Amino acid sequence: MRVTFYGAVREVTGSMHLLTMNQDNVLLDFGMVQGRRKDADRRNRILPVDPGILTNMVLSHAHIDHSGRIPLLTKERFNGRIISTRATADACGYLLPDSAHIQESDANYLNYRVVRELLTDITHGAQPEKNRQASIEAVQKVLKKDKSNLNIEAIGELIQKYHLEAVEPIYTAADAARALSFFDGIPYREAVPIGKNMECTLYDAGHILGSAITIVKARNNGKRFTVCFSGDIGRFNKPILQDPTLDFAEEDREVDLLVMESTYGDRVHEPVADMAPQFKKVFTETMERGGILLIPSFAFGRTQELLYVIHQMYHQGDVPKVPVYVDSPLASNITQVFAEHPEMYDAQTHADFLDKGDNPFTFKQLHFTQSVEESMSLMREKQPHVVISASGMCEAGRILHHLRYKMHNPKNTILIVGFMAQNTLGRRILEEGEKYAAGGRKGPAPLLRLMNKEYPLKAQVEKIGGFSAHGDQNEMLRFIEHSNLNIKKIALVHGEEAQCLAFADILRKRGRDVIVPKTGGCIDLNNLSSCKEA
Repeated sequence: MRVTFYGAVREVTGSMHLLTMNQDNVLLDFGMVQGRRKDADRRNRILPVDPGILTNMVLSHAHIDHSGRIPLLTKERFNGRIISTRATADACGYLLPDSAHIQESDANYLNYRVVRELLTDITHGAQPEKNRQASIEAVQKVLKKDKSNLNIEAIGELIQKYHLEAVEPIYTAADAARALSFFDGIPYREAVPIGKNMECTLYDAGHILGSAITIVKARNNGKRFTVCFSGDIGRFNKPILQDPTLDFAEEDREVDLLVMESTYGDRVHEPVADMAPQFKKVFTETMERGGILLIPSFAFGRTQELLYVIHQMYHQGDVPKVPVYVDSPLASNITQVFAEHPEMYDAQTHADFLDKGDNPFTFKQLHFTQSVEESMSLMREKQPHVVISASGMCEAGRILHHLRYKMHNPKNTILIVGFMAQNTLGRRILEEGEKYAAGGRKGPAPLLRLMNKEYPLKAQVEKIGGFSAHGDQNEMLRFIEHSNLNIKKIALVHGEEAQCLAFADILRKRGRDVIVPKTGGCIDLNNLSSCKEA
């Protein structure tokens, strides 16, 4: 049996690993690469494995960096099934179509820009440069149905007429819809076959709703092999979800290879107990300034956790009860998925809300904005309020519009509550905001480019690490050392290179056999002792 590492190798996006034994090839995750637009787009279009050779796929959880390229798989020659928990399958029912919509919208906008520039050059001709704006406005009337909607048909016709190279989406809404028919949702702790003499069992990873640790067991020529894929390991003692599994069934405990995430390999989060007090402080200070609290947030998991904490604070009378807006249709749908799976909540959530007949994610001051018009109206609102908007790393979605309206005002706060990958706008906001604050917020504010313009980052930038859905160094060690798994070898993935290498050093000092794979590296479980660096 072999394990080949294709994605989230010395980085945190694009999770993808392949298990091979005889004629069976089973894929673990197939996630979207995130980061610099051009590089991410190029990498996302490449399929390192022929879908036709795959027997089945196992999906650890629904986050797009783990699930986002599934429609590319299923529109090719893939004939297997996608095994996940039922909650993950339900969440993908919204996340994958939303991802397709983003791909199509991005492609349409890029095509619009190419055609607009060409027609502007043609119509502008030899006119003085000061008249160019008039030419642009005239062209826009042809290429747009109204202020917000492109005339896709007219743009397509002009691309053909002038023999321009059209930008195609990575996949379409139809591709995403087709992908959903391949899902098989299964319960935790129930073994299912995924190949000849291969089976998998899913355990709760405590990361997001439905997230799973995958145990794959296989038999070949009298030998038994067991691979544990951690997926993303959650935190302990956090609200809503149960803790990551430490107690595994006896038949699943002997693990030849643990493929382990390492997102926070050399970092320790603030204690979970400090999360609510820190949030209360940022919330209160922003409202006292008469400002707006803007929170870039993943639609799945982080948004619901924020609503839970705000609901608790409002119920306890700890903060002013200002309006709270979730400006993300996807987050609205995912919140409904949470409501449909109360069996995954922890005991505290049942005691605080469900046992009292209360919904953790709904309260009087909460508003879900659906239409573009509602969102645009909210952007112009000046009174103190809270906006939770996707995407979590500020790479797309309505959060970009809120940022350009609000980041220039020092009364406002941009609150970072999750991991920001390298080369994302969210990482730049965090780093530039921290540097500006360290310098006493004196001198010109840093300029950040978004939506083809530069804006001064005058808003306060705060970070609360306790909201992270990823276990920190101590919590990952707790999983490795305090679960009842007997682990022979560990391969560290899903962490930026510095995090992987730092965590590997810590584990080696504790007597663990650890490697940090490279892209395309392979481990042969028949000969683990000879494997040094994949």
